[in-house]
Amino acid sequence: MESSRTPVIELLPEHGPPRQLFVMLHGVGLTASSMLPLAVTLRHYFPAAAMLLPEAPHAFDKGLHGRQWFSRSGMNDGNRYERVGKVLPMLVDLVRRAQDRLKLLPPDTALIGFSQGAIVALELSAANDGLAGRVLAFAGRYARLPDKAPELTTLHFFHGQDDTVIPAAFANAAYEHLAARQADATLDIASGVGHEIHPALIERAVNRLQTCIPLRTWRRAL
Repeated sequence: MESSRTPVIELLPEHGPPRQLFVMLHGVGLTASSMLPLAVTLRHYFPAAAMLLPEAPHAFDKGLHGRQWFSRSGMNDGNRYERVGKVLPMLVDLVRRAQDRLKLLPPDTALIGFSQGAIVALELSAANDGLAGRVLAFAGRYARLPDKAPELTTLHFFHGQDDTVIPAAFANAAYEHLAARQADATLDIASGVGHEIHPALIERAVNRLQTCIPLRTWRRAL
């Protein structure tokens, strides 16, 4: 499969139509294939899920290989949000086209990002509440903390306590900010883990996907 702007690795269920959609966004300097180990692991637990691994649209500007969703050159707190925002329309189009083609709804969709991919996933959901039912952010952060909590998206943060690239303090701050606004969010911090998708964090992610009932579901029931 290929969108109008970027190639996508696609893994479909071996049997029957897909019942879930996982869109997985890689980190800076990496490629879509770097998310394959996580995709393979998640397929074991969610065999009916379709996995889409898009490639970031830009060549990595600080190395010979890899891709980036946005450039870090000259980036600061004043321009980070604007840079992230430029890539969002392409991803909104990609997700919606996939949902239409696979006949899946936004609540059946999860955005999963690592590092820069997690930044993009968080901002994508903040700007398009309900585009996906869940966001799983590994070692990421918001480019700018949202003014209000999402009403239709559950947010799961996974971070290594020893991450020196994007410190865990960003995940803690985001979770506290969202909790104060009654957001549907969870936070898992793994000690002794750095900037990586560590098996301990993957285990927590699977647990969150399998057992975490969104608060909005409880609220409707009550």
